Amino acid sequence: MSSGIVVVGHGMAGARLAEDVRRRDPRVPLTVLGAEPRPAYNRVLLSTVLAGGLTPEAVRLHAPGWAAAHDVDVRTGVAATAIDRAARVVRGTDGSAVPYRKLVLATGSYAFRPSLPGLDAPNVAAFRDLDDCERILALARPGARVAVLGGGLLGCEAARGLAGRGVDTVLVHPKPHLMERQLDADGGGVLAAALARLGVEVLLGTAGVAWEQEKGLRCADGSLVPADALVVATGVRPETALAAAAGIAVDRGVLVDDRLATNDPHVHALGDCARHPGAPAGLVQPAWEQAEVLADLLTGADPGARYHGTRPVTRLKARGVDLATVGEPAAFGADAEVLRFADPAGGRYATLALERDRVVGGAMIGLPDAAASMIQFFDTGTPAPADRLGLLFGRALPGAPETADPGRLPATAVVCRCNTVTKGALVAAWRGGATDVAALGRATRAGTGCGSCGDTVQGICAWLADADPPALAAVPEEGAA
Repeated sequence: MSSGIVVVGHGMAGARLAEDVRRRDPRVPLTVLGAEPRPAYNRVLLSTVLAGGLTPEAVRLHAPGWAAAHDVDVRTGVAATAIDRAARVVRGTDGSAVPYRKLVLATGSYAFRPSLPGLDAPNVAAFRDLDDCERILALARPGARVAVLGGGLLGCEAARGLAGRGVDTVLVHPKPHLMERQLDADGGGVLAAALARLGVEVLLGTAGVAWEQEKGLRCADGSLVPADALVVATGVRPETALAAAAGIAVDRGVLVDDRLATNDPHVHALGDCARHPGAPAGLVQPAWEQAEVLADLLTGADPGARYHGTRPVTRLKARGVDLATVGEPAAFGADAEVLRFADPAGGRYATLALERDRVVGGAMIGLPDAAASMIQFFDTGTPAPADRLGLLFGRALPGAPETADPGRLPATAVVCRCNTVTKGALVAAWRGGATDVAALGRATRAGTGCGSCGDTVQGICAWLADADPPALAAVPEEGAA
């Protein structure tokens, strides 16, 4: 067997890298080992699967037959057990020894379970992969009450998904407010109220200490949260065991430089398992951007390609709750100008932090136009307008009239942030024959990441279908990404 590129991990990062490598070089030997027995799927959309909005088949990243058609040796159900760096060989659970010229670790992360008694019970499930979804749905039988432990992003999504199925759901979080990494107390309160209106009971400042079979979740104050099943959503940890056993440097992730290279020049890493100083943890966009850079380097398409980090944007994927955050709240400077608006009864909240007239952070709940505006200003670094009220409520977009009308959105506006797809790119794809939402997604990848841009893509698609030829022609070609 000739050595080539071997990717360990067939999750979102590994699958995207394989696709990007093939776009650049259709001939280089390419092998992907995937521990899960199923093809790669969009993990970001698991909450939608849990809620019943999508089937497991609908979140597959590649159509059936993609690997064979592109000459990619994808081995599902085969986990890597060891790396022999001296011989440049990866050993698999099927007994295989796969030689490599370049090895890429895309091992992702695993669900963290706190060391509480009872979490090994059969009616306790994590929330990390499709198998977890199947276990949770089996536990969420009619009439069951399910507790969700953890009020971060995943916990909120899991609770909303279960409530959307009509399940009696209680969300238990030890902190004073939800999503404390992304929201302040006021924003967390608005989110809790929004979830409560959607059928989720929210218990804050409540630390679980044990799962008691047939009873429920015992809490630190001695109280009991009655429940028939428990979903643990207390965060994830990078999967580094394989790398560490091979002597590759790890420290809360596989350490990589701007070339995504480890301390072994023949071994790279990307995605959740990798630790780069500029990559926010747990988001899909860094993996996409890293895959582009690494594909350029591995195929020689651009030997100077480098990954310099990703600006953090978080979206909550929960039907009925529109939430977006940008930046890292802890990084705001003391001199930051902070704007706030709160409407708890209406489920709306906005906060923006600006430094030297640039948006450096913020959060929006229930204000989709304002969220789009916030993300655009954050992404582009465009100076904010003097009309701060218009900025706060989404009546201003960088370089455009103060409207979110798709027809007046600038061609350079990034619509799908996960894949850096601009409005101009969507227009170009439409001109090339991709004249519906699905075709635009295939042509540009728009909507294939976190899915939060779906409504915007649909709006642009509708605008394109209705636009007069002169209006469509007015969108400049150079606006495409």
